[in-house]
Amino acid sequence: MSRVILLDTNPLSEVTHPKVNPQVQQWLQSLRETKTAIRVPEIADYELRRELLRKEKHKSIDRLNKLSATCLIPLTTETMRKASELWAWVRNQGQPTANNESLDGDVILAAQAILQMKAFDEVIVATTNLKHISRFKGEGISVVDWRQTLGDLVL
Repeated sequence: MSRVILLDTNPLSEVTHPKVNPQVQQWLQSLRETKTAIRVPEIADYELRRELLRKEKHKSIDRLNKLSATCLIPLTTETMRKASELWAWVRNQGQPTANNESLDGDVILAAQAILQMKAFDEVIVATTNLKHISRFKGEGISVVDWRQTLGDLVL
């Protein structure tokens, strides 16, 4: 069974920090041992990168570049169309994940995760934003609390 973990912005910032927390290192090693793929949604790359650039965190940008070079999930027309469907659906349910004028990175991340189901049997989003991303669990993806996952080490 193939499994992939998509890193939302906060976990991505932890993984790309120049002084990676030993617990994060252990978590990454456990994923390698279980042959779990790690992917970086381009929307999370964007959200993190803009802040790293603003703060001139060059070492973190270099680490982000290296990680994204091998496992970036690019934004595509298919992704944005799926995100549009999700955006409309959550609003029609009365549970938006952002205000109406917002680009709404959460639905874009959810769309990127859902589309990974074409390549993987199990798709997991590691996030600190359970409230918003969990709204899309019915679409076949799993959502886990990044902090709790670190405590468990292996999913």
